[in-house]
Amino acid sequence: MTQYIGILTSGGDCPGLNAAIRGVGKAGMDTLGMELIGFRDGFRGLVQDRSLPIDSDTLSGILTDGGTILGTSRDKPHKMPIGGKMVDMTDAAVDTYKRHGLDAVVCIGGGGTQKNAMRLVEAGLNVVTLPKTIDNDIFGTDVSFGFDTALQIATEAIDRLHSTATSHDRVIVLETMGHRAGWLALGAGIAGGADVILLPEMPYHVEAVADAIKNRARKGKRFSIVAVAEGAMTVEESETVAKLVAAKDAASTREEKKKVSEDLNAFHQAHVDHTVRLTQQLEELTGLESRLTILGHLQRGGTPSAADRVLASRLGARCAALVADKQYGVMVAARGDHAVPVPLAEVAGKKKLVEPDHPWVKTARRLGTCLGDK
Repeated sequence: MTQYIGILTSGGDCPGLNAAIRGVGKAGMDTLGMELIGFRDGFRGLVQDRSLPIDSDTLSGILTDGGTILGTSRDKPHKMPIGGKMVDMTDAAVDTYKRHGLDAVVCIGGGGTQKNAMRLVEAGLNVVTLPKTIDNDIFGTDVSFGFDTALQIATEAIDRLHSTATSHDRVIVLETMGHRAGWLALGAGIAGGADVILLPEMPYHVEAVADAIKNRARKGKRFSIVAVAEGAMTVEESETVAKLVAAKDAASTREEKKKVSEDLNAFHQAHVDHTVRLTQQLEELTGLESRLTILGHLQRGGTPSAADRVLASRLGARCAALVADKQYGVMVAARGDHAVPVPLAEVAGKKKLVEPDHPWVKTARRLGTCLGDK
């Protein structure tokens, strides 16, 4: 009996999304006799029935393309902006699912997508998800597709910055993406030979960073490279956030919670340009000319690496097989050489963060890299 499968991509774009769509589609249609329908622009497409048929022609030639042929958004079914208001559109998503006679819907996305997919499971839909993110912070999987490509881009940036840093005796600060998880900055920092790596999980002392740079200068090193995740914080900033979070948890009224939430939002808005301040501080403390490079969305774009194409393809193909076996409510995770189903209930709402004793952290320390702690 033919199975009818919906598929969507949600959250930020990243390399490998099209490879994953193709993996699900080719395995599902060519091998398992499924029929696929795509939904444009993430969960909004499911809610508003922005559908399009997917066939072999749709999938032809997309393996090497960056971005996603389905489009994406960060909209949430249960909290979607409609007419200037936030509306719970879960029932509309369920209606679309039933209208098309779907047997399951495949949701490809990051941590937020896993949570939203879990809500659809609780609403009665059959859902299977795939883990994508350049941040590599999805719980339950060894690695997420998109990460390897972004890591290569960030590493190449550090490689290129070395030449200009040495030519001008400069300190070069490189900001990578990574709001709560520092995998990208850590991996690129090690691979690119950064002298300082600053992560969200490990609050830093500006003075410790400056001392490390001055020590290099005393040894005759003409430059220093500082790799910083966008979510990295000083010890003082981290303490401020911890106090605000504790105050929010302790708040007894809606008004109190709202006030603390506003304070938290204000802090994060002010923190957006923290690498600008860090660069200025390092110039003042070291007396060395310092410059900042922010990679931003460059890390999301372009052709996916071979590793990401293979990962997205095998997770996508395994996803189709799980749907055929009616194994729903799971995320397809990479575990060693295998692709295994992990219950969404074990994934949703959790993040895979860099632990202080992680082998990559130990490697950085053994290489003499400064991590900003005293």
